[in-house]
Amino acid sequence: MFRKCLALVLAVLLSGGGMSFAAPSCCGPAFAAEPFRIAIMTPTLSSSEDEFRAGQNMAKKYPDIVKHITHPDNFNAEIETTISQIVSLADDPQMKAIVIASGGSGFLPAIQKVKEKRPDILFITAPIWDDPVLMSKHIDLCLDTDWIRRGETIVRKAQKMGAKTFIHYSFPTHLAKEVISMRKSMMEKTCAELGMTFVEVITPDPQAGDGVAAMQQFLREDLPRQIALYGKDTNVFGSNCPMYDVIIDEAIKQGFIVAEQCCPTPTQAFPTVMGLEIEPEDQGNFEKINAMIREYAAAHGMTGRLAGWPIPVTIYLPEFAVEVAKRMIEDPSFKATDAKELEAFGKSLFGVGAEFNHYQDMPNYLVMIMESIIY
Repeated sequence: MFRKCLALVLAVLLSGGGMSFAAPSCCGPAFAAEPFRIAIMTPTLSSSEDEFRAGQNMAKKYPDIVKHITHPDNFNAEIETTISQIVSLADDPQMKAIVIASGGSGFLPAIQKVKEKRPDILFITAPIWDDPVLMSKHIDLCLDTDWIRRGETIVRKAQKMGAKTFIHYSFPTHLAKEVISMRKSMMEKTCAELGMTFVEVITPDPQAGDGVAAMQQFLREDLPRQIALYGKDTNVFGSNCPMYDVIIDEAIKQGFIVAEQCCPTPTQAFPTVMGLEIEPEDQGNFEKINAMIREYAAAHGMTGRLAGWPIPVTIYLPEFAVEVAKRMIEDPSFKATDAKELEAFGKSLFGVGAEFNHYQDMPNYLVMIMESIIY
C-alpha cells in the first residue's frame, strides 16, 4: 500500500487542474444476449495480496466470464511484457471489458493500442496512477480513493470519537509528496475549524537511509511522551503503513484514539498487534475479522477508540470494477459515471456504503470514501 501511495503522488503531480474533459464513449452496444468475457489484471500474490485475491474472487464467482491475469512483479523493468499481455486480450472476440487494478503507472500505451484495435472494449481502472488527464481521455471509467478529502473526514471522525488533539506523524520524503502534503494541510485546516489542537511530529525517514526500524523505534519512544502531554483524547495518524504496527499497539496500551489508518483496512496491523488467529478460509471474511477486532477492543477497554474501513479498498475497488463492467455490458442504461448510481450499486453488492465524487471536472474519474467502522 505504501508503494501505491507514492505512485498516486506521482500521478497527481502530473495532473492538470481546472480543465474540462471529454470522456471516451463508455458504453458500447448491449451484449447481454451474447457470451462475453471480462479480464482483470492485478499484481501477483507476492507483490500485492489484496488485489490478487480480488481477481481470484471474481474469476471464481464468474468462471465463464472473468479471466484473471497478473503483471510481472518487476513491473517497471518489464513494461513491454505487460503491454503485450493487455494487448493480446483483445484477440479474444468475446472480450468486452478489461479491468486493471495495479496501483502502478505506465499502462496507457497498452490501453491506447487496444482502443485502436478494439474500440468496443471497455477499460476500467481500479486504480492505476498514470496522468489523470490522459487517463480520463483514454479510459472509460477511472476509480480511486479520495486521498485528499480524507484529510477532512478523518479529523471529523476523530472528533466524534472524542479527540481534542490530532497528532500527524510523517517524515521529509513523504511530506515532499503533493498528495500527502495536501492531506496534512486539510487535516490542519479541519482541526482549526473544529477547535482541535493539531500537532505535527517528524520521524526518522525510512526512505532516506534511516530504515523502518528507526522510524518505529522513534514512535515507540515518542508516543508515551505525546500522550503524557496531550492526554488520551488524542488521535494519532501516521502517513506510512508500517507505522501502524506501533501506533495501534501503543493505542491499546495507552488508550488514545486511532480513527483511521493511512490505508484503512481491517487486515493491516490489527491482526498482528492483537494476535488474531484468522483461519485460511476466513481470510476474506471481513465481517468475522471485524467482529474479532471489536471483541478484542472491548476486552481491552478500547471500545470506540479504534476505527477504520470495514473492507480493504484494495479488494473493494477491483471487485467493484469487475461488477461495474459486467453491469455495463448487460445493461446499457446503467450510468457508470453517475456517482449516485455507483453508490447504490456498491451498497447492493457489498452491504457497505461508499461515497463517490468526480475528481476535479472529469466526468469519468470518480474517487470514493467508504463508510467507517468504529470498533
